[in-house]
Amino acid sequence: MNTTLHKAESRGHANYGWLDTHYTFSFANYYNPDRMQFGKLRVLNDDFVAPGMGFGTHPHDNMEIITIPLEGALEHKDSMGNTGIIKQNEIQVMSAGRGITHSEFNNNKDIPVKLLQIWVYPNKRNVEPRYDQIVLNPEERQNRLQQILSPSPQDDGVWIYQDAWFYLGNFKKEQVIEYTLNKENNGVYLFVIEGSFKIDGISLDKRDGLGIWNTAHINLAIAANSELLLMEVPM
Repeated sequence: MNTTLHKAESRGHANYGWLDTHYTFSFANYYNPDRMQFGKLRVLNDDFVAPGMGFGTHPHDNMEIITIPLEGALEHKDSMGNTGIIKQNEIQVMSAGRGITHSEFNNNKDIPVKLLQIWVYPNKRNVEPRYDQIVLNPEERQNRLQQILSPSPQDDGVWIYQDAWFYLGNFKKEQVIEYTLNKENNGVYLFVIEGSFKIDGISLDKRDGLGIWNTAHINLAIAANSELLLMEVPM
């Protein structure tokens, strides 16, 4: 088993006033040649959007873009005519394909939005752009992993053009769980939303990340009151 540890304080950071963000991988003005991606996982941004502010209309192409709000609500508009509000306990996905523009805005004048923005390289290029958004049942991730994304429209959660599986877990009690990878030669990137975990003797705390590959199984020792995002992606 191979691992790469990204402590929270080692991430890139930018504060634009309206947006306070931490970059796990190279993004915008943060460049680190050792932090370009993890397998097909290209972006993991930990964003804090100020009240009444947001991302203006901007383009994307040939990228799978996943948004997971942790607090607050964000309004989405795109060039396909989709509009909507995405909030905590929901997940949004866009397959940018041959090209799309969109904006995201915090319409609340008093409450900030905290969200994770994730980009994954697709396994098909120049597809018809698509958008989806679903509500997640938080009870389904109490003391276990809840699948929130997969490669299949028939599976749980949203789907993308990539052999990737994402899970959220909210653990109220201390426990150990085993995760078996869905596909050979995939890797796993773990991101600690809250609390702490141990994997193969490696300690992870809030906002730490750990990439793991060359293994078929991982064992997670989880502290009480911990929350985790697990992303399995091709290497």
